[in-house]
Amino acid sequence: MVLSEINDKLAKYLIISDIPRSVAYTLVYIRDKGEVTSVEIERETGLRQPEVSIAMQWLRRKGWINKRNMKKEGKGRPVHGYRLSKEFNEILDEIIGELANKISEINENIEQLKAFRD
Repeated sequence: MVLSEINDKLAKYLIISDIPRSVAYTLVYIRDKGEVTSVEIERETGLRQPEVSIAMQWLRRKGWINKRNMKKEGKGRPVHGYRLSKEFNEILDEIIGELANKISEINENIEQLKAFRD
């Protein structure tokens, strides 16, 4: 990966937070860019085309990125521009909220299991 040390660290924390690896690296790369293409993401992160495509689908389902068709001359795969649909801090807040909910569910499950002690 070509990411800076701080971006690499952020991607690793996202991975620990149950964000798929390719999604984490893609999201970290896009966060400081205006609009990027999948080719740029592949080149800068070292991810392969199928990984970037799957990551983009995941991010679009979450509503975190927008996709724009770009004009391309000649044949070959189509070119799309991608940009964040909301501020990166809002995305982080969503991730943090999801993690907090998981913690609450785990704590509730622990309390339920304790009720079965003799």
